[in-house]
Parts: sequence; C-alpha cells; structure tokens
Amino acid sequence: MSDQLKLLSLFSGCGGMDLGFEGEFICNRKSVPEGSPWIERSVNDNWLILRRNRFTTVFANDILEEACLTWNQYMSRFGEDPSIYHLESIVDLVKRHRSGEKVFPDNIDIVTGGFPCQDFSIAGKRMGFDSYKSHDGARLPEEAPSEENRGKLYFWMKQVIDITKPKVFVAENVKGLTNLGNVKEIIQRDFSQADGDGYIVLPPRVLHAGDYGVPETRERVIFIGIRRSALRPEAIKALESEVVPSEYDPYPVPTHKYTKDSPGTLPPVTCRDVFAGLKEPDESDDLSQKYYSKAKYMGRHCQGQAEIHLDGLGPTIRSEHHGNIEYRRLSKEHGGKIDEELASGLQERRLTPRECALIQTFPPDYPFVSFRENSKRFRVAQSGAYKVIGNAVPPLLAYNIARRLQDLWPVIFK
Repeated sequence: MSDQLKLLSLFSGCGGMDLGFEGEFICNRKSVPEGSPWIERSVNDNWLILRRNRFTTVFANDILEEACLTWNQYMSRFGEDPSIYHLESIVDLVKRHRSGEKVFPDNIDIVTGGFPCQDFSIAGKRMGFDSYKSHDGARLPEEAPSEENRGKLYFWMKQVIDITKPKVFVAENVKGLTNLGNVKEIIQRDFSQADGDGYIVLPPRVLHAGDYGVPETRERVIFIGIRRSALRPEAIKALESEVVPSEYDPYPVPTHKYTKDSPGTLPPVTCRDVFAGLKEPDESDDLSQKYYSKAKYMGRHCQGQAEIHLDGLGPTIRSEHHGNIEYRRLSKEHGGKIDEELASGLQERRLTPRECALIQTFPPDYPFVSFRENSKRFRVAQSGAYKVIGNAVPPLLAYNIARRLQDLWPVIFK
C-alpha cells in the first residue's frame, strides 16, 4: 500500500478541510492531549506542530476568488501546484468531464467536500433543496434545471464520487440540515447510490467542534461513505451492523468535553487560550490582525452585536460579515464585561480576521489578508478574509477525522 493517499477536495474554500487532512500545521497546545502521538514538535509554551498525515491534496475547487488566493498562499508550503485549484463550479467541472474532457485525476483515495450550507442554515432562509441561488452563486434563472440550484450541489458531489470511485468520501454541512424534514435521509440515500449502490454510508453524525479542542460553538453534520468493493469481508459486516463496533467506527472520538455527553476528558479550549500573546491591531504587523471590520454597533436586536466570552468558546464564525462579526470587546455603554481590558484603556472593536481564524483553529501563520505585490492595494481584503474563514471547516476538527480514517485504513481495506 502506498504511503500517500490522494485526496480530491470539493467546495474547498480556503482549505480548512484540506489542511486538516494534510496536517503539519501549528496548533494550540491545549487542543491536543499531552504526550499525544499526533504531536510532531513543540514551538513554545502555547503552540506546537501536528504531525503530517498520509493524505495529499491533488485537486481542489471553489467559485470564490478569495478562497483560491488564500488557499494557494498557504498550501504552497506543502508543494501543492496552484494549477490543482480550479476556480470553477462543480457543476461545470462535472459537465466538462462528462463531455469527454479529462478533468478529475485518476486513482483517488478520498473525496471530501463541505457542500454549500446557506440553504440549510438556521441563520439563512432555510430554502434547502428549493434554493433560488444557482450553483455559481448567481440568482437561478427560471428556466435553469432544478438540480443546478445551490441546495442540490451535494448531488454533484455524488457525481464526482461516481466518476472517481474513491475508497472513502467525507461530506460536511451545518447541523440545521438535520432539522429540515427528511433532508438528511434523502442525502444519505443519494450518497449510498454512488457508483451503483457501491457505498456503505454510515448514519450521519453531528460533531461539536468544542469536543475536539476547537474554541468554537460550531456544530457540523458529517456523512462518511466507504466503497463496499474495497473492504475486507469482516469490515463490511461490521460497518453494516445496526451498531458499528468501536474498532470499525470511522467517526473520531472526542478529546475534549464541552457537550454534556462527550466522552472527552480534557477541558474545552477557550478564546483566551488561542489569543494568548496576540497584539492589538494598532500594534500588530500581521495584516490579518491589523485590518478588521469597523462596522458600528447596531444594538442587541441584530446578530453579531455580542461580546465574545474570553474564558469560553467563541461564537460560530459566519461567512457574511456586514456588521455580523462579534465583538472582541464592547464598551461599558454597550454592555461590555471584560473589565480589566476596558480599565487599561482598550477600545471597543470587533473580532479581527486573525482572531476569527484562531477560533476556527487555523494556524497563526496562515496569511488571510494580503496586499498585491509591490502595491498597497489589497489582494484579499478583510471582508474577503472573513468570508472564507466563516465558510471553512475548522482544520483541527478535520485533523481529528483524518487521523481516525488514517488509523482505520489498513484495518478495513483489502
């Protein structure tokens, strides 16, 4: 068996899932158990570097230019060629491949994708399968095929699985999807029919990021499918059991205990933990910390007007800021409670892109806000940075999933 496992990434964004699967990134020390085999080396008292995984990204795509730019700025450190990132809709990519053009690579081991979640999110209009948005983000023309709307893009992910026939696929979406009638069951059934009923799709599971060392109240539903023909007979029996034995369960076991029923043992990681040593914007040379939303306080009736809990988990970072990014601190007038900072003269302000990224567990050296070369014009401005950070899967949550699958690989496959 080759040491390298080839990963095809869909709806890749700025690379939260890809980075988690590849590994070898800076992580807060409190986010992993002390002495864990995941640890490559220490950086300092607060940070360490996680081990490299066997997964290597060979294909990525998204329709957002900011996502492509930020992905390439960071992922190049793994030797990834910028040309593997396709700034194109999955619908158009599949159509090109079906018409005879070679679009998707051969010998793919795993397909991952966080198919668009706006139409299933409780923060949105909850249109679900009836989204009025097209696959490319534009408003859907009346004459357009219904399967090309944004709420049905998971079905195009299923077609990529049909084409590439990976051993495993991992699909991600918001928890709100589980509360929309029988949407979860429909998606699970459709995924299981990939490659002619060729996949065992485990019952989807909602994972809370806080149970995996992520300082964020983010919950995501995860679908994992495994190609039946690649499995050992005993693995097929185990994975098709009503209760999957723990030694065959592909979902990661929590390391931290945030939710009541979590078997994790470590205390939750807090915003204070990941913000340790971070300079205020006017003192920082980090563009992702220096430039941030200056949207005015809009009152408690609007979302995003709350102050974070420094000694608790951060809020779920949203992709559309427009004044919706929570406050790092509020003034006393607006209900601020971080007395020691206010007393020292620190002013009311919203979270910076860097702080949002740290809450999401992106490493502190990931360059989100950037200028064009030899120019003071933004290449990726703070508005674009907020968008791609909010759309992302927390890299550490993805790392937990990747490590579990990597450990399981030689156990279940022929």
